[in-house]
Amino acid sequence: MLKVSNLNILYGKLQALWDVSFHVNENEIVALIGANGAGKTTILNAISRLLSPSSGSIEFLGMRIDQLPPYRIVEFGIAHIPEGRKLFPEMTVRENLELGAYTKEAWGKKGETLEQVHNLFPILKERGGKLARALSGGEQQMLAIARGLLCRPKLCMFDEPSSGLAPIVVAEVFEVIKTLHKHGTTVLLVEQNTQLALEVADRACVLENGRIVFAGESKAVLQDDHVKRAYLGL
Repeated sequence: MLKVSNLNILYGKLQALWDVSFHVNENEIVALIGANGAGKTTILNAISRLLSPSSGSIEFLGMRIDQLPPYRIVEFGIAHIPEGRKLFPEMTVRENLELGAYTKEAWGKKGETLEQVHNLFPILKERGGKLARALSGGEQQMLAIARGLLCRPKLCMFDEPSSGLAPIVVAEVFEVIKTLHKHGTTVLLVEQNTQLALEVADRACVLENGRIVFAGESKAVLQDDHVKRAYLGL
C-alpha cells in the first residue's frame, strides 16, 4: 500500500533522514520506533507532504505522491493524527470532527462516519457541544483520532498516540487502534512506548539518527538484543 524508497530529508544544512526505505502492506500495522529525534515524526510529515523530500520517493497504492500538495494526500486516503493532537481549541467537538470530513466524498458520507465514530468513542457524542479545550487529555486524543477517521482513510498514521496520557487511557487508545485494524484500516504507528508498539504491530522499523538500523516482524524486533537494551530496559 505504501512504499518509501531512499528518502532523504534536510532541515537547511542539517540532514534528518538518510536513505530511509520501508513499506506498509494493506491491512498491516507497522511501527516506527526509536528515541526522540530519531526521525520518526519527520517520516510521517514527509508522507503527508508537510515536508518536502530532498530526494527519494513515496508511493501510495502504486502512485507517486511525494510531489503532491497535502490536500491531495488526504484525498488519496491518508489520515495523519499528529503528535500533540493539534485540535482547534475554540471550536466544539462536533466542529472539529466535521473538519475531518475534508474531501467531497467524506463530506457526503459524514453522517454515516459520525455514527461509526460515536460508536467507537461514545464520550465524543456526549461532549459534542463542548469546546475542544475543555476536554481532558484522553478525550482530546480520542477527538484527534476521530477527526482523522472522518476522512474515511485507507491508511491511518498515528504520531505518539500515548504521549502524556494516563496508563488506563493509553490502554483505551491502543484498543481503538486494534479495532480499526480489525475492521480493515492499515496503520503506520510512531510510538515512544516500544513495548506497546511492538505488541500491536505486525512489523517494525527501528530508527536511529535518521537511519533504519533494524526492521522485521515485531516478534523478531522484540528478541533483538540491541532493542532490548536500548528501548526495553532489559
